[in-house]
Amino acid sequence: MNPTINADPAELAKFSDLAHRWWDAEGEFRPLHQINPLRLGWIKEFCDLQGKAVLDVGCGGGILADSLARSGAHATGIDLSTKVLRIAQLHAMDAETKNVHYREISAEAMAAEQPAGFDVVTCMEMLEHVPDPASVVQACATLVKPGGWVFFSTLNRNPMSFLQAIVGAEYVLNMLPRGTHEFAKFIRPSELASFCRRADLNVMQTRGLSFNPLTQRYWLNSNTSVNYLLATQKPASLPA
Repeated sequence: MNPTINADPAELAKFSDLAHRWWDAEGEFRPLHQINPLRLGWIKEFCDLQGKAVLDVGCGGGILADSLARSGAHATGIDLSTKVLRIAQLHAMDAETKNVHYREISAEAMAAEQPAGFDVVTCMEMLEHVPDPASVVQACATLVKPGGWVFFSTLNRNPMSFLQAIVGAEYVLNMLPRGTHEFAKFIRPSELASFCRRADLNVMQTRGLSFNPLTQRYWLNSNTSVNYLLATQKPASLPA
């Protein structure tokens, strides 16, 4: 692993080992399949995806990227795990999803290659897995066109999120493989908002994502204590 790449080899290995299970809607990645319609619907509240150039940073096996393409976008998914990208590509072929392609490249390298190259950038459930999340936020800001949208989702860092996202989800309910998350890497909304402001992204909305283990239902609300999403927009023109 190139030491300059903003990635944790252990994190990449963890998800690579589960790559073959990515599209099993009842397997380890079931929560991602369950929340994907919510994520997609929320994104559509802010922008029309039809014909738009959309980049999904940290795309994994392509659950969100595939649905973005099926919503009319020209979608690109990037990740640093060779195995999960192969799964994403195979699924796109098998499902005959048009207008989606995948690349093994970091957000920072992509930003250097294609600044202001996308109408919309998404970065979901990824920031809590990298050594330097602020660097990814800056790369996303560089990648989006002036006036474009950047969407993030991650996990808050507090006792409630530790109990629900790690103890509950990984050890009690077995919703996620044990060791999926590291509490110290969770990011408070105020911290993520600060990263965004430094990258010249305006925070337009913060939403919480909640889960009821009895009904197995997810929904969006104003409670950001555990999972949360941020909608940000790059100014149409930056101040001189």
